[in-house]
Amino acid sequence: MSGAEPTSVYAELRPPAQVASHACCVWTQAAGASGHVQRVLPDGCADIVWMGNGQVVVVGPATAHAFARIPAGATLIGVRFGPGAAGPALGLPASELQDRSVALEEIWASAGRELAERMALESPARRLGLLAAAVAGRLRDAEPPDAVVARAAALLAHGVPVADAGREVAVGERHLRRRFHDAVGYGPKMLQRIMRLRRFLDLVEAMPAPDIGRAALEAGFSDQPHLTRESAALTGLPPVALLASRRPRPAANGLQRPVDR
Repeated sequence: MSGAEPTSVYAELRPPAQVASHACCVWTQAAGASGHVQRVLPDGCADIVWMGNGQVVVVGPATAHAFARIPAGATLIGVRFGPGAAGPALGLPASELQDRSVALEEIWASAGRELAERMALESPARRLGLLAAAVAGRLRDAEPPDAVVARAAALLAHGVPVADAGREVAVGERHLRRRFHDAVGYGPKMLQRIMRLRRFLDLVEAMPAPDIGRAALEAGFSDQPHLTRESAALTGLPPVALLASRRPRPAANGLQRPVDR
């Protein structure tokens, strides 16, 4: 209904300098008075998230959509690690977190529990800074992101086939797959599928008059049935329904993306 109050407000910001080596953004999502159910799409990333209920969790790299339920009036706060940075940032193979959400204390032990306690006592306005500072402290001893994986992931995001991306970074298929599992959470073929669908969404939503068939071909799908199968597998919806479920949201510090992440 036109003019209706949004059920949530999502803001995405560039990461502070102290976490920018591994994080691609920080974000908040505030639910309205009726609460909110968020359809979260796979994106090759992993997040550390304050859940607004006294918990800090790690949301691992996803291979399909998931639903996040945000209680009325709650605000989630997150630090997101881009493709190739999750494993080094968290200090364990990212594949161990594939399609999982775990309490931060399971990874950081007492430091994770103490952070959750401090976040609960902190004022809402200061929680994002506290979370970013805690992540920055851990990153001082972390391995840098895998440069080979990061380069290959960037090529895949631009539509380069997996075999060509492997040749570009001069790494064999099996070795590249192992490094992807450690750094991203799954192999390059899965990331290729996810980034291809993301590319389709970016293309069709940028069109003055959306043309699903044209966007599908430009994104790298062989035909519309291929797009339909992949959209259903990765998001739980066919393309038309997926696009109808998405609403534009205001830009935040130069970054603007649809509501479904």
